[in-house]
Formats: sequence, C-alpha cells, structure tokens
Amino acid sequence: MGLSLCAGIITGLWISPGTLFYIISALLIITGFCSSLFFNKQLTNIVFGISLSLALWLAGMMLYKLEKGRISGLAPEEAIYKGILDDIPEEKEKSWKMIVRLGGVIYNNDLLRKGGSLLIYHRKTGQSPPYLPGDELIIRCTPAEITNRGNPGEFDYRFYMENQGIRYFTFTDSSDILRHTSPHHRKLKHTALIIREKILDMFLKRGIGDENLGLVAAMTLGQKNLLDPEQKQYFMKAGVMHIMAVSGLHTVILSLFIFNMLFFLKGKMNIVRVLITLLTLWAFAFITGLTPSVLRATLMFSFLQAGKIMKRPVNAVNSILASAFILILIRPSVIFDAGFLLSYSAVIFIICFYRDLYLKISFRYRIPDLIWQSAAVSIIAQAGTLPLTVMLFNRFPVWFILSNIIVVPLSSLVVITGVLVLISCPLPILSRLLAWILEFLTRLTEKLTETAASLPLSTIENIGITSTECILLTITLFLGCRYLLNRKSIPVLYPLTALLFFMAAGTIQDIPIRKSGEIIVYNTINHTVSGIRTGRILNCYTDTLISEREVNRHKAMFKLREERNMINGNACVAIDGGIRILITGQLTASLLERSSP
Repeated sequence: MGLSLCAGIITGLWISPGTLFYIISALLIITGFCSSLFFNKQLTNIVFGISLSLALWLAGMMLYKLEKGRISGLAPEEAIYKGILDDIPEEKEKSWKMIVRLGGVIYNNDLLRKGGSLLIYHRKTGQSPPYLPGDELIIRCTPAEITNRGNPGEFDYRFYMENQGIRYFTFTDSSDILRHTSPHHRKLKHTALIIREKILDMFLKRGIGDENLGLVAAMTLGQKNLLDPEQKQYFMKAGVMHIMAVSGLHTVILSLFIFNMLFFLKGKMNIVRVLITLLTLWAFAFITGLTPSVLRATLMFSFLQAGKIMKRPVNAVNSILASAFILILIRPSVIFDAGFLLSYSAVIFIICFYRDLYLKISFRYRIPDLIWQSAAVSIIAQAGTLPLTVMLFNRFPVWFILSNIIVVPLSSLVVITGVLVLISCPLPILSRLLAWILEFLTRLTEKLTETAASLPLSTIENIGITSTECILLTITLFLGCRYLLNRKSIPVLYPLTALLFFMAAGTIQDIPIRKSGEIIVYNTINHTVSGIRTGRILNCYTDTLISEREVNRHKAMFKLREERNMINGNACVAIDGGIRILITGQLTASLLERSSP
C-alpha cells in the first residue's frame, strides 16, 4: 500500500493531469472494486489488490497536487503581505532568517488570500528581533522566486524549499515591518518552540557556556542552528551526525528512562505508567519541532504500547510502515525529506537484520556483549543508510563502528542528564551540579568525535551515485543482508541479480558521459572556476588551490577525474579537440587579438 502511495506522489512530480483524468480513473477503480466481489471465494483476490494499488496511486497524485496547490504565486513587485511567524528567528552573519506563513496580500485595504510561506532575511540592527513564533506581521517587501545556482549535479535547493512550503524569499529591514502583534492564543506548535527557547535560556542560567550551548541544544533538543560549521563537519566525518538530530535514539533513551523512573506503577497501574511515558514522548516531539525521525519513533512506540494495552501482538515492521503511511498522508512531500528517508531506512534494516547479526557471535561476559550489540546496530544501520549517505552527502565515514561504540553511550548520558537538569530546575544547587555534568559530558563527546574524525582515512570523500543507483543499491544491500544472515531465506540469485542491475545502471549513465564534452562556468561565491569536460576528464581553471564544493559535487555525481590549472587572474588559452578556448575574467579587444580563440 505504501509503495503505491509513494509511486503516485513521485508520478505527480512529472505529470499534472486534469479533472477529467481523475474522474475516469476513479470510475475505473470503482468498477475494479465492484468486479472484485466476484473473486472473493478465491484465496487471493488479484482484482481487489490491483484496484487498491491503483486507488492509492491515484490518491498519492491527488494529495501531492493538493499540497503544491496550497503554495500561491507571488508577483515580483513591492507589496504589503500579512503573515504569521512560523519559527524562531535564526541568526546569520548579517541578517536574521525568518519564515513567515502567508495569510494574504493587502491591496486597497482588502486581504487577498495567499498560501505558502515566505523566507525573509531581516537586516541586523544590533539586537535580536522581538518576534516570537505565532506573532502576526504585516510586511512590505518584494518577493523573489528561489532558484538553483545552475551548477551540474548540484543539490536541488529550490525543490527542497518548495517541499517545505517555501517558493519565495525577500530582504527586509526594520522599516519594512509595518505592524507586529502578538496573539492571545498561540498554536501548540508555536508554544512548543517558545518553550524550547526558554529551556535553552535555562541551560545558560545554570552555567552552561555559550561555546557549549550549541552542542547541548543539538544533542538534547535537536536544534542545530547554534552549531559551528566546523563542529558539524567533525560529527559528519565520524559518522555520528545522527546524535545531533533528535531521532529514534533519543526517543528510545527518553522512553526507557521515564518508564523505569515510574517503576512503582505496576500491575493495574501499568496503564498509567505507559500513558505518562507516551505523553512525555509526545511533549518531547513537539518541543523538538516534530521532525520526521521523532514522529516516526513516537508513533511506532505508541502503536507498540497500544498493542500491549489491548493485549494484542504487534509486528514491529507493520508499526513502522503504519507510522510512515500516516506521515505521508499528512504531508506527501515528506518522502523527499532526507531525514525521513535516512530514519526509515536505518530502522527498517535494524528491525529486519539486527537480531540475526547479533546472534552470529555470542559473548559470555556482559561488557563485550554490550559492545557487540552497539557494533551490530551500527553495522546494520550503516548498511541501510549507505546509499542515501553517498547520494546526499558524497561521503562515507570509515570509522563509524568505533565512533558509534564510544559516542552513542555518551550521547545517552547527555540526553538523560539534560532531562534531569530540567526536572531539578526548582532546586538551583542540584540543577547547577547536573548542568556542570552535562557540560562536561558534552565537551567529552565533542573531543572524542573530533579525535575520531581526525584519524587517518576517517572518511571517503567525493563519491556519489544517482537516485536510480541509490534505489538499486538499497535493494542489493537488503537482499545481500537477507542472504548472508539467513541463507535458507532466499536464493543467492536474488542479491546477485540486484547487484547486476546496480552495475548496469552505472554503466548506462557512464556511456553518454564518456562520449560527450562541455564547457562549464561554475556559479561559485568566493572564487572563479571554469571547466572543460572531455569524457570523464574535467580540466578546471581556477584562481584557488582549494577545490570548490560545486566542483566536488559535480565530480562525485558523474565520477569525473579532475585536472586543476591555476590562472591567478590572468587569461589563458585551452586547446580541446583542436579548438582554442579563451578563459578570462575580463574580455577586451586586445586580448581577443592576442589569443585568437
């Protein structure tokens, strides 16, 4: 069912049929359901299955179309917009980044309804803006459509932002905010975000320094805005970036901690114990911003506990798929969210393969067994997320097993200590002591992660695959794990066939690249970079020894080999295929005459 729904959403990317198509399709599906009644006596009703799959496929297309239809088009001219601030303003180098959910445009004192959100870069004036989530703003601005930078193989930023409901951005200063009012009642989501900010203020008051607050906020509340780019790189290279985003790991730690804290509620009171744990988890989910990974874990835990309360066996795979189905129905574009894909890939692999791998090796003593448990989870989770990691981030962390064995237990202590700091808030002395322990654990986690990231060959950089290769590699790894861990479950032909298709996809993509060439002027920020690609050889002409991110992404996605040529601000002539190509930052008549391109 979920595959059919996702297929419909993906189909909606490419085609946008009219009303007549939906009417005819609906009639055909209804006819199929009616026809399936004649096959009810059979063990499997193929007609019903086909009709249900088509219905979900059609529903996926319709849901995605409706979601995109909520984003209104805006004219690229100055106008007055009314909207509601949807998140805490995020500090940038020269501005405050704000997301405003549009209510409409004011024209001749009338409000014309508009949907979607507007990304605003508000100029700094020396102090943070006095705006909170849920505040109503009337803004004078000129919207501009978000576009990509046009580099080959680049991340589709426009598509990413549109899936967040944002198609336009603008720049403002204090004079453009015409009115600012605070509501009497805020939405639950906005209240949760304000509570999150108050928790951060409380951490500061309890003695956690500014230099460690970003890491504490990321590891306990999932707020990565305060992290330095260098800190993010350390955690990515070490393969433990998942502890920086509130995920199933945090949910499991918190649920076990709360559940065990309520040990005195047993017997008939066990239902109260479960309900308190569920309420705490959902409160935590709201405070952390309702990310897909937290919603997945919270929904799954809710399903499992509901089954226990009703004394019915609950299948973990069915629970995880049900949670995904609910999230997709709520917001269809979530299937394109990196967090959603990584979270579900990891947990599905863990559910399917962790136990089989863990039982392959047994230890008599507790500590080696715990280390093996952590290593087994890391191996299986990494297998599930490997294709997505390579496709999205163009890297693979080599020392991920070592990093996770050391850092994940520490992150568990950080989460638990963070909760204890909040609980002990009415007791200042105890709270300050726990805050000191929290800061120490956070610094230790950062130091160990930095050490792991600096190890030789810590990451394999600049590797990449296409989305088709990603899907085929995921299938290959799934079938490969299935066969290696239980050889009686499937024939070896299945994973080998999937591997063959994966290799064929790479070869098919490689053929036109080898037979073609192009001239590229990269749209970079700090340096001038041009390139001449001949087959898989990329000759770069640049004024820097540092390889630009745009070039690295291009090389990784198309498996190119770079040859770097320094131009140092001077013009140069490249000869490719017998053609003279002039590369310069400024074109003059005398330069043309001398170079004869």
